[in-house]
Formats: sequence, structure tokens, C-alpha cells
Amino acid sequence: MKIGIYGQFYHTNAGEYIGQLLELLDNENVKVVIEEKFFDLIKLNETIPDSRSHYETFTSLDRSYDLFFCIGGDGTILKSINYVRDMEIPIVGINTGRLGFLATIQKEEIESTIHGILNRNFSISPRSVLKTECHPNAQDPIFNNVALNEIAVSRKNTTSMITVDTWLDDQYLTSYWADGLIISTPTGSTGYSLSCGGPVITPDTDSLVITPIAPHNLNARPLVIKDNTRITLRVSGREDSHLLAMDSRIASLKNDTKITIIKAPYTINIVELNEQSFLHTLRQKLLWGEDKRN
Repeated sequence: MKIGIYGQFYHTNAGEYIGQLLELLDNENVKVVIEEKFFDLIKLNETIPDSRSHYETFTSLDRSYDLFFCIGGDGTILKSINYVRDMEIPIVGINTGRLGFLATIQKEEIESTIHGILNRNFSISPRSVLKTECHPNAQDPIFNNVALNEIAVSRKNTTSMITVDTWLDDQYLTSYWADGLIISTPTGSTGYSLSCGGPVITPDTDSLVITPIAPHNLNARPLVIKDNTRITLRVSGREDSHLLAMDSRIASLKNDTKITIIKAPYTINIVELNEQSFLHTLRQKLLWGEDKRN
């Protein structure tokens, strides 16, 4: 078995759990390959002894990997999809951050779960992703990427609102006068969209949600649409440019750039333990049902 490991930085006490994970994987006799920059961070923090610094490193993945471990918070998992892309490698998220909504396990559960995960005692939750095209073509590499949570347009360098003209399958929908607009997948429905009043959507739902950010059109509400809909946006405003965000990546676009958003032709596979589910995560992370009166 071949496993890739990726992380961005160390959260509090993360070194202890990273070392524990590597030791457990060594004991299971699997091949471990660590993302190059993360391996440099591991060595810098002296997480592993010199006698165990034998690990190979990678800068990109191929289809020879059986599992991809992401150590950190939800942001780490969001960035990890740029390594996995369409290769269908299952992602195991280990939360060493705060909320960890996308994580498979918490850092305290590493020892009790790794053996089962390596023996494939889990299920796969396929997650839809979005991709975008911009015309005229942008030069920033962000536009060659996809988003697991959401694609959003928002104002830049101004307190003035922007106007977002919106079409669905070439049919005009409306012009949002707002701070911005979010196009969210079901996975992203519990993120930025939720904080702007959008609905929670279960991951297996074939839909997207369009959520305005602080709209001045007071009758504008989040809209749920089929996920095979082609969405076209065109932004205008007092400034010459605006921001386009794809998960945690942000780039600047000239106003009146045509932005086309479609569902990518593949999914990202998130590992779920058999005793867990999305509904369990909702209750646990969003404190559903937590009421002092109960």
C-alpha cells in the first residue's frame, strides 16, 4: 500500500500527532511519501528522529497512491484536491485545527482508527466540485483549478457594492446588487454560503446553491439549482476590478469579464468511517439539538 501525506503548517501540538501517525504507518509496513514542503516543516519542527527520516517526498501525485492523508484543518483538505484532481484517490482528513467539518477523524482518534482505515473499513463519500472558465482568458493559475466548497465573486478595494449579472444555461436570472455572490456545492453549503444565510445541503444531493452576500435587493434569497446548470456571471461596479475566490485561492479580475461556472466531470472521494455520517457531523459540529432546556 502506498500513502501520500500532506499538510500546510503546524497547529498547536500537531507535531505529537504527526509523529504518532508516521510511527503507526511504519508499523503497518506501508510506503509513505510526504509532500516536499510539508516534509521540510516536519524536519524543521524535529517531529521525527534522524533514524526515521527515510521518507520519500512528492510534488505531484499519480494513480499509484492508495490513500491521501491530509493533516490540518478544512483549508488543508480544500487545497489537497489540487493534488488529487481526477485521480479518485480517497482523502483521509485528520483534524488538528478547529472545526474540521470535512475531516475523517480527529487527532485524538489516530491510534484507534488507522489500522481499520488501512484495512479499508470505511465508506467513500463522493463530493462534486466546480470549475470555471474566464473570458478573456486570465493569466493566473487559479483558473486552471477547481473548487470543492465554492466559487465566489466579491468587491475589491471599495466599500461600494458590485452588480453581478447572472445567467443560468444562457437564460437571464437577475442582477444582484450586493457585496458579492457565492456559488456553492453541497460540501460548501456548510461554509461561507451558510454564514450568508444559505441552506444546508446533504453531500449526495445533485444541486448547487447561489447565495448573495449582503444583498441590497432585499427580496434576493438563496436559490438551489440543478448541479448540471451552466452559470454565467458578469460583474460591474465603481472599481475597475473585483475578486474571484475558489475555495481559499483568490485572484483579481477586470470588470465585465465573463465567468462561466460548471460542475467538473469528476468527484473528490472523502473517506468516512462506517460509524459516522454527514448527519452525525451536523449534530456534532453545528451543535444541532444542543439546548440547555433538553
